[in-house]
Amino acid sequence: MNVVAPRESEVRSYSRIWPAMFDHARGSWLYTKPGDSYLDFFSGAGTLNYGHNEPRLKRALIDYVERDGVTHGLDMFTTARADLMNTLSTLVLEPRGLDYKIVFPGPAGATAVEAALKLARKASGRKVVGYFDMGFHGVTAGALSIAGNASRRASAGIPLGFSVALPYDPDPDRLAAEVPDFDRLLDGTGQLADLAAVIVETVQGEGGMNTARIAWLRALAEACRRNGVLLIVDDIQMGCGRTGPFFSFEDAGLTPDMVCLSKGISGYGCPLALLLISPELDVWRPGEHNGTFRGFNLAFVTGAEALRAYWSGDKLERSTRARGDRVDQALRNIAAEYPGAGLNVRGRGLARGLAFADPALAQQVQSAAFERHLLMETSGARNDVVKLLPPLTITDDELEEGLAITRGSIRAALGGE
Repeated sequence: MNVVAPRESEVRSYSRIWPAMFDHARGSWLYTKPGDSYLDFFSGAGTLNYGHNEPRLKRALIDYVERDGVTHGLDMFTTARADLMNTLSTLVLEPRGLDYKIVFPGPAGATAVEAALKLARKASGRKVVGYFDMGFHGVTAGALSIAGNASRRASAGIPLGFSVALPYDPDPDRLAAEVPDFDRLLDGTGQLADLAAVIVETVQGEGGMNTARIAWLRALAEACRRNGVLLIVDDIQMGCGRTGPFFSFEDAGLTPDMVCLSKGISGYGCPLALLLISPELDVWRPGEHNGTFRGFNLAFVTGAEALRAYWSGDKLERSTRARGDRVDQALRNIAAEYPGAGLNVRGRGLARGLAFADPALAQQVQSAAFERHLLMETSGARNDVVKLLPPLTITDDELEEGLAITRGSIRAALGGE
């Protein structure tokens, strides 16, 4: 660390909150060079849904590399590309009745978002995109123009336009029947006639684990349809099984016009992003949106193998829902122990959060957890939410160990032990 820290840019962040030199990882664990083990409730910010170095994915990757499979292919036809597309279609899209075309926009979630914004404007002939308070979609200029956080928007260093803010579902504990009049909200922006699309996260991971209700999501989708506004779901962090089903919007019965995927879609941590689009929106000319690394075949290999390994049935979905309920109950029990601390439980599936009225306490919990060899991060505008993203493949014993450390870290921060 004494060699790396002075040379690397000050922009680094995770190495500051976890000052350890990690060397290897397996399953739900990371290991330092001295051999210390850390239980991972971070999962690469939701990238490693199947844990570190999942054996089946690793074997598929090694076999492909050893036979000199194509690594870099832009958008040329390759067997790895065809395998991913066919596997995604047969195991995910077709069983769900989803007729999407697949865009390979580049290696990162933000590139999928940028592609979605460009395509929404081109296909609709409109310019403005609606976004939600506390939403986060990346740090490129286009993605920042739809960020619902003032400090993130300011980081662009330039005025950001052609977007309009909307209020996110403020209270998931309200009655499901109580939903806003989205027609009125969209019209109230004063830009409805030029509104190309609305982009939404069903759970705002970076925004503080704010969770939209099913009825709220349905009301939004219906209003978009009535007003000729495209609905884009950013499923970059919450897709690929994080909330239970493969897509986070499935429980709401939505069929978005576009879906942004990245993080967990490669299964192994290899960079990959996809943009799924309704066929009628495919109005691009050849090469109108491109990127040098939109054909990273190693990610295609691990992505296809992950789908075969985990999405040929519903076992993972059922276990994620059950384990998510276990985490939710554990956090609610902790909140009940400290009724005066203003703790608020959030999230769905294995994307859970505990909000603190005092942001300093959330950060103390994170530090205490690291001291106890558990990795977790904070999120929200004030970093006031302890965020739990364990691997979906975590064992029950590992989950209980992590929850016990979380409980002890919270008690330490609140003066309970």
